[in-house]
Formats: sequence, C-alpha cells, structure tokens
Amino acid sequence: MALRDIKARIDSTKKTKQITKAMEMVSAAKLNRAEQNARSFGPYVDKIQEVVGSIASGSSNAKHSMLLTRPVKKTGYFIVTADRGLAGAYNSNILRHVYRTILERHKSPDEYALIVIGKVGVNFFKSRKMSVMDSITGVADQPSFAEIKAIASKAVGLYADGTFDELYMYYNHYVSAIQSDLTEKKLLPLTDIATTKSSSSYEYEPSEDEILEVLLPQYAESLIYGALLDAKAAEHASRMTAMRNATDNANELIGQLTLSYNRERQAAITQEITEIVGGVAALE
Repeated sequence: MALRDIKARIDSTKKTKQITKAMEMVSAAKLNRAEQNARSFGPYVDKIQEVVGSIASGSSNAKHSMLLTRPVKKTGYFIVTADRGLAGAYNSNILRHVYRTILERHKSPDEYALIVIGKVGVNFFKSRKMSVMDSITGVADQPSFAEIKAIASKAVGLYADGTFDELYMYYNHYVSAIQSDLTEKKLLPLTDIATTKSSSSYEYEPSEDEILEVLLPQYAESLIYGALLDAKAAEHASRMTAMRNATDNANELIGQLTLSYNRERQAAITQEITEIVGGVAALE
C-alpha cells in the first residue's frame, strides 16, 4: 500500500475516533439521567402494587377481569426497542428472541399481534410481514409518561375488551453500565399480584371493586412505563459501551497503520539511499 493511502486511512480513522468518543460521552451523560429516572419510578410502582395486592388477596369479593386467567385464543406482545442502532446487541438480542418465540408458540398470524416501541423493532417486524397492531417511534431519551400513555392505555384496553387473552412484555433490563438482561414479563393477566403481601393496613372507600377498576389499569400502564425507563437506561449503557469499544478499535487500527506507515517510509528511504549509492558507484 502506498504511503499516501496509509496516511489517508490514518486520518479517516482518527476522525472516526473523534466521533465515537463524542458519542460515548453523550451516551454516558444520558445514562446518568436515565438511571435516576428508572430508580426514582420504582417506589411508585411498588406502592401501587402493594395497594392492589392488598385488595386482591384480602377480599374474596373483589374481582376484576385483569386478575382472572381465561382461555387463550390470541396473545399480545409488547416489545420495547430503540429508534437507532449503534448500540451493540441491544436491539438484535430482543428481536431475535421475540421472533423465535412467536414462531415456536404460534402456527398462524391470527394467534398473535404486536405492539412495538422503537423504529428498529417496527421495521424488523413489518419487513417480515408480521402483524404490528400499534407502534410508537421517536420516544425521547428521557421519556415522560404522557408520551407513551396512549399506547400503554391501548395495550391495556385491548386486553380488557378481549382482543388479547394474555399480554407479554419484552425489554432490556438495566443491570449496570456493562450489563443488561433480556426480560420477558407476563403483563396481563395480573395473576401474581394477589400474592403480594402488604405491610400496611388500608380502609377502602367507596368499595374495593371500584378501586380496582381505577387502579389496575393504572398499575398495568405503570409497569409499561417503568419498563420503558429501564430499557432507556439499558439502551444508553449499551450505546456507551459500543462507542467505547469502537474508540478502542480505532486506536488499535491507528497503531497498526502507523507502524505500517513507518515501515513503508523506512523502506522508501532505504531504497532512495541505495539508488544514490549505486549512482555514485556507477560514476566512479
């Protein structure tokens, strides 16, 4: 390879390194806020779960369709992905898992439908002619509940009106800056909420049934929002790690190219000296 070509590759790799380094720093800043959002939302979900669990386990008269298991004719899948790539295996892991799960569980497209957050997920499933019932893209890096309330309410409503008989949610759970776990959660029916033990004593007004009618949809929507906050933290962490790895790879490549450049330059100088010496010898 010519010296000029090696020098051009070194320069282009250095520019790429600057970009990946900047993206890493941006993702790190976003991760700090996303992590705080996810953790601060946790106590609210825990408390509403405690109240609902107290009613469901403490009264044999309190019944709600969201607490009851029914024969499954159609399954809903709520999937959280990102709008952009450059985040390592963040999107591919969850999409491959959901796709494989659907093919194993269902023989017909009439047996399932998808609700998808994120452009990557929407494009993936639509390109495979799979039934995307609803979707939302362009969710902010630090999302508010108002942004996803409509799609969360619709997902809960589709179960309530019998369109779905069960609803699963898939997202990447944030563990640390270098680890996120693919999570599958059965969102509806809320069959395990009755086992939640309350440490507090409550008096219900006007009635337990009316309270469940209001709280259960809010609780299910809160689980969706909490999963989105969790997934956003995992997304920023994955992108930060991916950009850090890209920066490290760029440094390694620059080192290899610089070594090649010095070798080629030394060889060219040696060749020139040899030619000069040969010319002088010929003159003598």
